[in-house]
Amino acid sequence: MEDTWKKILETYPESNFLQSPLWAEANRLIGHKLVVRTFHEKGLVFGIIKDAKRGRYLEIPGGPLIDWDDKELVKEVFDEIIKVANEEKCVFVRFRPQLENTPENQKRLENIKVIKGIDLRLAPMHLHAQNTVILDLSKSEDDLLMDMRRQTRYEVRRSEKLGLVVDEDSNEDSFNEFHSVQVTTAKRQGFVPPSKKELLAERSAFSPNNIKLYKVTTDSGEAVAYGLILIYGNEAEYFEAASTDLNRKLPGAYALLWRAIKDLKKEGIERFNLWGIAPPNVEHHRYSGVTTFKTGFGGRVIEFIPAHDIVINKLRYKLDEIVENARKKKRNL
Repeated sequence: MEDTWKKILETYPESNFLQSPLWAEANRLIGHKLVVRTFHEKGLVFGIIKDAKRGRYLEIPGGPLIDWDDKELVKEVFDEIIKVANEEKCVFVRFRPQLENTPENQKRLENIKVIKGIDLRLAPMHLHAQNTVILDLSKSEDDLLMDMRRQTRYEVRRSEKLGLVVDEDSNEDSFNEFHSVQVTTAKRQGFVPPSKKELLAERSAFSPNNIKLYKVTTDSGEAVAYGLILIYGNEAEYFEAASTDLNRKLPGAYALLWRAIKDLKKEGIERFNLWGIAPPNVEHHRYSGVTTFKTGFGGRVIEFIPAHDIVINKLRYKLDEIVENARKKKRNL
């Protein structure tokens, strides 16, 4: 099964870790039930059964990976997804395909509606970096620097002049330290951090070659910033971050990303997904600050097709929709 799985992933250049066996293993270690289906060695569905207080649901991150123009395949895949969701007593299925949000791709998504009785809706919450920035690492270091906003380039060079030290160490003690700092960062910035169990599951699943944990310190050893990078195939993700109060004064995050860019280039990684920015034309979004930071590195701003839900249990789903809309408003998402 895993060989077929990897072979299918290779046929979809847009795929990343979200539909990979490594992400499946991380979720298995967390304790989630997994769903994996392949279709004629040309289509893939990897899903995660998640149990929330408001109801069980099936999440399909970055997928399914299929030829969206093949209407017969689309029907076969979603018939199976709906069958699994019913068997698992899910309230809904949430998926966010790895398709850019263009009129052509929106039309392709309409092929799902050939399934009789399907209740397809826009999800009330986004799923996995729907809006993001992706850097082309095939460019030279000089070109990557020139692509940066002037202020970003200044901060990268200032980090070198200040003697900030960037180390990469993915041992368990480093992850425990990262988790502790991220909890503090989350309280300061108002987001929900992953649990230590989740972080250690990611470390176990992606180690040793597909994960990097960076730490930035001053020349006297004071911690400034942290960043967790996940890698699969041709793409790397700036997946998690944390910082101390020193990062407000020092360009620690700039030093970290520039070091990561250079390391990933040396390893032949083609794309660096900076993982999550605010949607266009949305004021007071929680990601507004980080959007300015990430877009400063240049790259291409991408919006994927938004997350969609297939409603299985209409009554239970209505409750979920109310809760998620309230949560979205509270978190400025």
